[in-house]
Amino acid sequence: MKWQEVQQIFPNQFVKFEVLHSEETDNQEVIDDVAVIGPISDEEATRELLNSRDKTLVYHTSKDQVVVKVRKNIGLRRSL
Repeated sequence: MKWQEVQQIFPNQFVKFEVLHSEETDNQEVIDDVAVIGPISDEEATRELLNSRDKTLVYHTSKDQVVVKVRKNIGLRRSL
């Protein structure tokens, strides 16, 4: 399902979904195709996001696009 469709079905609320297709540019991943799991209340949104794994996210439908910053681990750790 495209993000614009999700916005129409679930206006102005948090939605939990699984990423089906995305494109990575620079340090951002733009997600355009999702499988909706369901709406999430405002009180539960942060907890659901922190418990999300792999390709599952929580995002608010007031945003025009789903954009996630990509962080790359560049630090080195020393073993003792």
